[in-house]
Amino acid sequence: MNADTPPTIPAKTIIQKNASPDQWFGIDYNMNIYRGCPHGCIYCDSRSDCFKNPDFETVKIKENALAIIRDDLRRKVKTGVVGTGAMSDPYNPIEMKQKLTRHSLELINAYNFGAALTTKSNLITRDSDVLQDIQSHSPVIVKFSITTANDELCKKIEPNTSTSFERFDAMHKLTAQGIFCGVLIVPILPYVNDTEENIIKIARMAKDAGAKFVYTYMGMTLRQGSREIYYRHLDEILTGTKEKYMKRFGTRYSNISPQSKKLWKVFVAECENLGLLYDMKAIIHNYKANYLNQQLTLL
Repeated sequence: MNADTPPTIPAKTIIQKNASPDQWFGIDYNMNIYRGCPHGCIYCDSRSDCFKNPDFETVKIKENALAIIRDDLRRKVKTGVVGTGAMSDPYNPIEMKQKLTRHSLELINAYNFGAALTTKSNLITRDSDVLQDIQSHSPVIVKFSITTANDELCKKIEPNTSTSFERFDAMHKLTAQGIFCGVLIVPILPYVNDTEENIIKIARMAKDAGAKFVYTYMGMTLRQGSREIYYRHLDEILTGTKEKYMKRFGTRYSNISPQSKKLWKVFVAECENLGLLYDMKAIIHNYKANYLNQQLTLL
């Protein structure tokens, strides 16, 4: 194998039906072309042992991915929104050369599906032309995962990603082209980024970048495998924080910020003041509304 060619893994199907589209941004189908991620986010749940991917930071591509995606789309009885970015960032550094995400979007466009993308990379701006083409006939939503307004903290907890500033800049470029974008403040790390100042600043920076929504979950999840990695990095970033987690959360899966109730009130008030959507149903309705109206008109 050429040193510049990433390892591959076999796949029979790539686009899979989402059992509960109304619960997560109206995504009808999930798509993961890559396996693994080199972003190095210290809190990443996808590192967990249950996913059986011990060399998680080595990105692998699925064999014959584009042919499989084409066949998967062709077989679908109903069109819908195809989401990507749940298990691996679709704009990891390998994408710059491989262009599998871009070519999959071209297929999504050709078969009249919509698209929902989650990323921490400003590389997504490269594909704004395809996203605009898709949005001409189907819903498109871009979710930038931004956990901190502080670039120095960003470099510590998400070391190999575009900085928060670079993500906001990418969002500004996409929204200027009419693409429906917003921010995921996910996860909220107890004792790390769970401050009123951080929540308010992200919301305001999102508004300035043209975001339509900000969505958050006031905590994080930890499982075997990811917990050990997270704790190790916590010791390096904030001495004594690991002990706070162990005392308060033990081995719980869900780690909700002790400030969650107060932060939620601040978050809602700021979003309403800025005119940003923050409720899941409202976000789904707004980015899909024009297309539902078009369908009703055709009927």
